[in-house]
Amino acid sequence: MPAPVVSLRNARLSYGERTLWDGLDLDIQAGEFFAVLGPNGSGKTSFLKVLLGLAPLSGGTVMVGGEAAKRGSNHIGYVPQQKGFAADTPLRARDLVGMGLDGHRWGIRLGGHHHKRRVDELLAQVGAEGYAKVPVGMLSGGEQQRLRVAQALATSPEVLLCDEPLLSLDLQHQKAVSALVGRQATEHNTAVVFVTHEINPILDHVDRVLYLAGGRFRVGSPAEVMTTEVLSDLYGTHVEVLHTNGRIVVVGLPDATTHSHDHDTFEEH
Repeated sequence: MPAPVVSLRNARLSYGERTLWDGLDLDIQAGEFFAVLGPNGSGKTSFLKVLLGLAPLSGGTVMVGGEAAKRGSNHIGYVPQQKGFAADTPLRARDLVGMGLDGHRWGIRLGGHHHKRRVDELLAQVGAEGYAKVPVGMLSGGEQQRLRVAQALATSPEVLLCDEPLLSLDLQHQKAVSALVGRQATEHNTAVVFVTHEINPILDHVDRVLYLAGGRFRVGSPAEVMTTEVLSDLYGTHVEVLHTNGRIVVVGLPDATTHSHDHDTFEEH
């Protein structure tokens, strides 16, 4: 097996007396589509922040691209939760994508022709050429998310982290963005870590799942994790999982608010 692009060993994350997970051993390979599921407050976004070097582990180790996780890692591209732009935002679609290439640099841009060509490549990669010159505030939520994916891919990262990228999108755009990210994994060998509340839009693309609930976790394929037995064990109460028409329906989940904690400032929902 090649070296994993993400690796955690005996990882623990705690805030005060509350432990989000403990004893997590996990390897994510290049080209793998890895989903992170669980209720509000279970630690999904905190998991991404650990990989981004923004939240230190309470115990154990985390490696990304063969190095200890750190802020500003060139190994990582990040797609945030969907948040719309104001209608009068003075920024074109291609300018938003170009910001992924510019990074933290200021001043006169060097290599203008190369920059333009790379932006054109990224727009084509996510199917956004048709609205490259349109102000971002005039685009739909799904079109804006395509641009955020392109921006995250600007530096050809080994790992693409997606934090609830389907929020506020209709079903059609959920499927389109999911397929776009899935192609990035299969065609470009990028490891995808995809945080989501809902597995169905990504079910055709996901390889494995990390399910977090109540300070416990389970890792495996959707068929192994999304079962009545596993979820009932994680939640400590009966949860029924039904498979119908290619979808997974979960019945009897405890109210998500019972798993959410106001003091958990590392969760962003």
